[in-house]
Amino acid sequence: MPLTLVTVPCLEDNYAFLLHNDATGETLLVDAPEPAPIQAALDAQGWTLTDILLTHHHWDHVDGLDPLRGSARVIGAAKDADRLPPLDLAVTEGDAVTICGEDVQIFDVSGHTLNHIAVYFPTSGVVFTADSLMALGCGRLFEGTPAQMWASLQKLRALPDDTRVCSGHEYTQTNARFALTIEPDNSDLTLRSDEIAIARAKGLATVPSPLGVEKRTNPFLRADVPALKSAVGMADADPSDVFAHVRKKRDTF
Repeated sequence: MPLTLVTVPCLEDNYAFLLHNDATGETLLVDAPEPAPIQAALDAQGWTLTDILLTHHHWDHVDGLDPLRGSARVIGAAKDADRLPPLDLAVTEGDAVTICGEDVQIFDVSGHTLNHIAVYFPTSGVVFTADSLMALGCGRLFEGTPAQMWASLQKLRALPDDTRVCSGHEYTQTNARFALTIEPDNSDLTLRSDEIAIARAKGLATVPSPLGVEKRTNPFLRADVPALKSAVGMADADPSDVFAHVRKKRDTF
């Protein structure tokens, strides 16, 4: 059966995630921004951590690790092991890995940082993307190039439409306002923006989001879509250059 997913708000706008296997009792934590809300969520569910996945080395994804670690297996990118807390399992793209009793796929999604990873649970239909693919956005390119990030996003875009995208921050409403400056005539985007405004007014999380919706509305996934290319005046440009153009505009939005 699909695993149970719990979204945990942390810090000012971060998200951590808990994934639980009722049959085996295993529980995964994805990223550790701060310990208190994560421990409170574990206590509320009566769960004990068996695994902790670190998607990348930024402080707001790892600083809460030590008080939570206990005997849990800590998983992270082998190529980034020198910048991560000590790992029990160092992984690379394509490795055969089982977490919470489910075979998962590891993706290198460099761009926001080098060696950022995403992890896809195909049976449960969920992918943890942190600051690579985000709801209506993607992470700022602190280390990688636009070409790297575009290649990373294409890997994630290839997943099934019903995949739930678990990204690392509540940036969705700002991302929606920006996306509308790129594709103001995208009716799917207009509808989504209205739904996001209602959700945020009620204090509701906009994460996770369905990948199919991201494909129709997220400008960073649409750099090869003729409608978007025309909207930014780059109908004949390479998609990587279109992506770079949109990302640069977002940086100054």
